[in-house]
Amino acid sequence: MRRKIWTLLGDAIRGKQFDLTAISIPKAIVLLAIPMMLEMAMESIFALVDTYFVGRIGTEALTTIGLTEVMLTLVYSVAIGLSTAPMAMVARFIGEKNPAQAGKAAGQAILLGIFVSLLVAVPGFIYAEDLLALMGASEAVIKQGVGYTRIMFATNVVIMLLFVVNGVFRGAGEAAKAMRVLWLANGINIVLDPIFIFGLGPIPAFGVEGAAIATSIGRGVGVAYQLYLLFGDKSVIKMGAKAWLIDWVMQQRIGRIASTGAFQYLIASASWVFLMRIVAGFGDAAVAGYTVAIRLILFTMLPAWGLANAAATFVGQSLGANQPERAERGVWVTLKITAIYFGVLSIFYFFLARPLVQGFVEEARAVSYGINALQAFAIGYVFFGVGMIPVQALNGAGDTRTPMWLNFICFWLIEIPLGFWLGQELGYEVKGVVSAVVIAEVVLSALALWFFARGKWKETTV
Repeated sequence: MRRKIWTLLGDAIRGKQFDLTAISIPKAIVLLAIPMMLEMAMESIFALVDTYFVGRIGTEALTTIGLTEVMLTLVYSVAIGLSTAPMAMVARFIGEKNPAQAGKAAGQAILLGIFVSLLVAVPGFIYAEDLLALMGASEAVIKQGVGYTRIMFATNVVIMLLFVVNGVFRGAGEAAKAMRVLWLANGINIVLDPIFIFGLGPIPAFGVEGAAIATSIGRGVGVAYQLYLLFGDKSVIKMGAKAWLIDWVMQQRIGRIASTGAFQYLIASASWVFLMRIVAGFGDAAVAGYTVAIRLILFTMLPAWGLANAAATFVGQSLGANQPERAERGVWVTLKITAIYFGVLSIFYFFLARPLVQGFVEEARAVSYGINALQAFAIGYVFFGVGMIPVQALNGAGDTRTPMWLNFICFWLIEIPLGFWLGQELGYEVKGVVSAVVIAEVVLSALALWFFARGKWKETTV
């Protein structure tokens, strides 16, 4: 039995090809989830390492990456939204045993991603200083961090393509390729971070700008590796020359899924922008402490996104093979695993909040804010995972519209007003803002589970 488990784990990490619509459900979920979780784990490690090195510069630098990252989550949201379309469509086409059509969907999604990234890069670079001021940054933060913000916006195309192409790999069931891409990109990033931030030999110390340079180089290499893998003979996706010619019919099909997918994540990310703006009103120490807490919960949440993405791919391929009941059973299996994972982490974060926060920031007030935020997150952390799985399952089916409306209701109609009321009006500050986030996630989880259980997603066409 133990040998079979190790063999299965090895197959998952190596990316051994299986027909996910024909093998057992637990085996299919493991084959998809393990590399996706390892992929997201590396993203989590990078986020914490980046926070650690920037935190050594000072509170202003940490505040800069906190505010910039919140703005960039809008870019990430568009990228994730765009990636849901090729993931759902490629999964469906692979389930239908149509690799050529999967290749066409992949090529059209990449072209769309490049176009959208250019629309973001130009205004983001030009108005970086104004954007930081709009987010409530102090003059000291703007002076020190505007270069970081400009670099991150100017190079957002590598972020966009990382998400889109990895979405293609996930949809094809080639999760190990997506894993290797992020491990390479973030591994380079982690090595370059201290070199460009603090300087080494002929390389000068760029300060917080060095973190942006390291990120751009690492992710640029990751994109180059993605394209190498995508054109390889071993990929189940067939990328012919026609895949790169604009196909307006396919663009419309991608746009229909991607637009609501992008709005879905934009709605969620915009809520974080508003919440960060509220937190910025409490001072730089509040932003620094809140940023550390966010990075810590993302450290363990991102691997769980691997489980959610596994559920999405499994649903897409099962629907493509005309096996909707199998798709549903796979989601419930994934949901149980995720609930246990988040339950254990809730206890861990609540009781170890102080040493965890103190490992990343030294200023006493920032530590206090970070502890309050992390413990508040911990109280309802399990609901983050419980809602994540059915939402991604709906996305995997191509139903991005339902999650979009769920996010609008829970994040804009509940989270933002409640965060302002608890944090600003009642004076609970960061703890009040985080409490609003937790309440919104509880509501989202309940609604997402209800919509998934109804089963209308089984009739979605892509």
